[in-house]
Amino acid sequence: MASGVQSMRLCLRAFRQAPAPRRVGARIYVARRPFSSTPMQWRPAAKKDEADEMEADEEDDELDTTEMERSLQAALRDPDIDLQASTRTQEQLVGGASAIVSNALKQPNIFLAKSFWHEDEDDPDLLTDERDEDPFDEDDIMAMAHGKFEEYREYREYARIAAWEMPLLSKLARPFEPPTAEEPLRFRYTSYMGEFHPAENKVVVEFSPRDLPLDEAQQSKLKKLLGPRYNPETHVAKISCEQFEHQAQNKRYLGDLVDSLIARAKDPSDMFEDIPLDTRHHTFKVKPKFPREWRMSEERRKFLDDTRQKSLLLDQAKEEAGSLINGKEKIDQFFSAPRPQEKVPEFIRAQSSRLLSRGRHQHPPRHA
Repeated sequence: MASGVQSMRLCLRAFRQAPAPRRVGARIYVARRPFSSTPMQWRPAAKKDEADEMEADEEDDELDTTEMERSLQAALRDPDIDLQASTRTQEQLVGGASAIVSNALKQPNIFLAKSFWHEDEDDPDLLTDERDEDPFDEDDIMAMAHGKFEEYREYREYARIAAWEMPLLSKLARPFEPPTAEEPLRFRYTSYMGEFHPAENKVVVEFSPRDLPLDEAQQSKLKKLLGPRYNPETHVAKISCEQFEHQAQNKRYLGDLVDSLIARAKDPSDMFEDIPLDTRHHTFKVKPKFPREWRMSEERRKFLDDTRQKSLLLDQAKEEAGSLINGKEKIDQFFSAPRPQEKVPEFIRAQSSRLLSRGRHQHPPRHA
């Protein structure tokens, strides 16, 4: 019992705190009222008794560690110590110490004034977080510059990989071998070069019912079972899965699904012969083709050559007779000819002469 009380006394000494200095309120300066005929009135000060009561309440809330240490030493010197009283004293000490620890670890509330440029707000565009960094002492570059350097280091690292390590992959290259008839399924995966992405686990399988070991009736039934996953234009079925966490699990699920579809297609109990193949989910795109009649043939080429020869002979005959019109000479003659003067209509000329005669009658000439 004494060893426990001794350890609590040592803990109490470690958590002893000096009394906090009394806070003094800042003096408030009030602007003088212009054009005032009455004196300025101040708020009445608090009474002395009320101030003493408030200080007494604050002192009662604080833990008196000196008094508790004296009671603890008295309990240690007393040989006939009461076990229950000692237990209560120890519980009191533990409760007081926990309160002191919680108050010491409590973070102070700092109220920052709103700045004009909002410097205290978090910027999501920054490459680094400046919350847990050391204070800036004007002896280093800013955190944003460090983030930019880190970005360039990453670029240089990938450039080194592309220059020195990627060419080494040519040693692992293997010649392409086309899939055989025993490999009708084609799986497609998605990779984001080592980065995490929610669509990375997606696996897509493509196959054609013609490549499967099925007869015509079974292939027709399989197309009807596939529904909108079958493309009637390319005759290829496409199924995807991303409900599992890993690609291997999704690939295994797709393989089992194709096996179950083949087993259903081979079931002779119901071949769906009375159900037509629904292709409403697919839009057939009509691709324009070059007309067959416009294709160049030997007969067409011979006909064009004869037509060109006849027109050439006709032009030679016109040139000899002097009736052939040279388009280039006509154009040069048009641009080289002088521009004709614009003729004034007779009506406008008569109207202008009438106005001039009227002006002469209104303003007779002056003689010196």
